[in-house]
Amino acid sequence: MEKKEIINWLLEGDVSIQYQTHRDLLKSETKVLSPLKKRIATEGWGHEFLKRQKPEGHWGKAFYQPKWTSTNYTLLDLRNLCAPSTTEIAKALNLVVETEKGVDGGINGFVGVVESDLCINGMFLNYACYFGIEEEKIKSVVDFVISQQMKDGGFNCLLNRYGAKHSSMHTTINTLEGIMEYLIQGYSYRREALIIIEREAREFLLQHHLFRSDKTGEVIHPAMLRIAYPTRWKYDILRALEYFRKAEAPYDERMQEALEVVYKKRTKDGRWKVPAPYPGSADHFKMEQAGKASRWNTLRALRVLEYFGRTVGDNVMKQ
Repeated sequence: MEKKEIINWLLEGDVSIQYQTHRDLLKSETKVLSPLKKRIATEGWGHEFLKRQKPEGHWGKAFYQPKWTSTNYTLLDLRNLCAPSTTEIAKALNLVVETEKGVDGGINGFVGVVESDLCINGMFLNYACYFGIEEEKIKSVVDFVISQQMKDGGFNCLLNRYGAKHSSMHTTINTLEGIMEYLIQGYSYRREALIIIEREAREFLLQHHLFRSDKTGEVIHPAMLRIAYPTRWKYDILRALEYFRKAEAPYDERMQEALEVVYKKRTKDGRWKVPAPYPGSADHFKMEQAGKASRWNTLRALRVLEYFGRTVGDNVMKQ
């Protein structure tokens, strides 16, 4: 398929896909983007998520139960759709900060576990900052995140519970996304410290060439080359490249192999498929069918390859 055909196919998808296609691939003006963004809350996938909220403010049974239909993952899905902030979303965020903070200042959400989980706090910062939560309500979360950085620059959610010695790609990408959104949205509390931490955590990913062991050079885990969507808490190379794109990071030669892997996953018609979703509790609904052409992955891969396109193939957007 030519670029125009792929774009048209994306524009036939959910309004959230239309919005991000206009924003990231077509570079459309605000007069096009604003009405599309508003529609995400009232139709399509965004509306499907929002209408499942319980009267007290949670989705599922609680903040983190059951897994994929909980408040945490629903808010993350809504953030990734680029839904506008609504009174319902604000209600959920306020409920979380009022009832789920642990003694360490982080968002906890677990029953019987004293230590907060850093992956959860990275996700929380990501969607809470995107939806415009008041800075005062997240200062303790920022303090907790900063306290958990490891000597190698990255993060591991097992540090405060079991004394991990090496950072995790999973925890690091969740935390980086949260820090990035905090900085993008203009929050000021401990901003300079977070800028330094973000740079160091980026370097941790790059030292691993986004998916290889820094000791043996072997692939850390085959799943890191599997570009499922939604990503949930899982790390993969496309998610990492999306982070670098959103953060407007410059090309680094250590990204090259990951870029080539993403490029080679393209099907003959110029699109990307979506694999089976990660196991867990039931989803609210399926946005896409496994094994079929995926608008999510096609959009995500195209905008990464366009951003770093001078280094991959013959410019994928023209084929």
